[in-house]
Amino acid sequence: MLTGEDLLSAYEWNSHRAKHFFCSRCGIYTFHRKRAAPDHFGINVFCLEVFDPASVPVRATEGIGMSVVDPDARRQWRGPRNVG
Repeated sequence: MLTGEDLLSAYEWNSHRAKHFFCSRCGIYTFHRKRAAPDHFGINVFCLEVFDPASVPVRATEGIGMSVVDPDARRQWRGPRNVG
């Protein structure tokens, strides 16, 4: 993102590690800061001007089974590694 930071609204809950950003004018989700890897971001690629979404692999996820704990997380990712 190059401009428009002043037009973003952020949504956070619980631990406040994850932050979801939306356009304050139209409400579209633009990107989020990840909970389990807060130095990584998820981006709504449909907000990008020159990008072919079919050019990247897709991984299906099931929200009910998701966890902040990832025992296989890369070492450079901060975040929970185990329960307890």
